[in-house]
Amino acid sequence: MSADHQRKLTTFLVVRNHSGPQYDPSRPVQEQSDWPAHVSFMNELDEVGFIVVGGPLAGERRTVLVVQAESEQAVRDTLARDPWSETHLEIDTIEPWSIRLGSL
Repeated sequence: MSADHQRKLTTFLVVRNHSGPQYDPSRPVQEQSDWPAHVSFMNELDEVGFIVVGGPLAGERRTVLVVQAESEQAVRDTLARDPWSETHLEIDTIEPWSIRLGSL
């Protein structure tokens, strides 16, 4: 493939979370404690471009975020400010993801 046809390789970090000890599975996500503060925090991250896409997986006990950050530590430091950090959401993994198909 010629240089003119090569796609620019974009790398993001994918964050996989699971529900933490204060997440009540008997209640909808919108009825969890500190929901408004969590939503406000996540909306701010979206507005500044930190979050590319994200949301809960089926069952709302796990979430996935695709973020733009300099490092895994930068992701951890940023998400540690979330009112739900370590209470309602705990990080499972943070992995680099190279986009080779499609566009965001």
